[in-house]
Amino acid sequence: MSHPLADNIIGIYQRHAGAFEQKRSTSLFEKAWLDRFLALLPVNGQILDIGCGNGMPIADYFIRQGFQVTGVDSSQPMIDRCLQRFPEQSWSVADMRTLALADRFDGLIAWDSFFHLAREDQRQMFNVFRQHANSQATLMFTSGTSNGEAIGTFEGEALYHASLAPEEYRQLLQEQGFSVVKTIVEDPDCGGRTVWLAQLGE
Repeated sequence: MSHPLADNIIGIYQRHAGAFEQKRSTSLFEKAWLDRFLALLPVNGQILDIGCGNGMPIADYFIRQGFQVTGVDSSQPMIDRCLQRFPEQSWSVADMRTLALADRFDGLIAWDSFFHLAREDQRQMFNVFRQHANSQATLMFTSGTSNGEAIGTFEGEALYHASLAPEEYRQLLQEQGFSVVKTIVEDPDCGGRTVWLAQLGE
């Protein structure tokens, strides 16, 4: 059964898009991982940013490196900011759990977004990833460190997070044809994030 707080995530990021913009670091502490991700993509590859937020700093970095970005987020205020900043890219309001775009992509990223889903929804997401992936597509996402749920806070509201066990993430990736390229648990050079980088086989 889903935790009731998991249903509040969309509303939180709709209500507090302005606060998120003020507090979200744009120092690109993620750059090493973003570069690893981009190195596996073809030149001028197409990227799907799942839970793109306001596009800063990750989508912005990809665009400046010459990649085309399609961004989806469940928060209209976040997408409005993307449209204002990067009108030449493709942005839409969508719930990642029911995502069904007509296109397939060379790279898919769910950075600090996928981990807000309940565990059963996370399991189902791996099919969503696969359905939007070109041959040899690269996938990168952040997760927790072990099977469980954690509740943080943002702007005074309870903020839900969940994670599967690392061995289950590996199994789900393998079932969809992805091989793990690199993973680091609580990477000290990336704000303590646990990051997964995988690539789809032929």
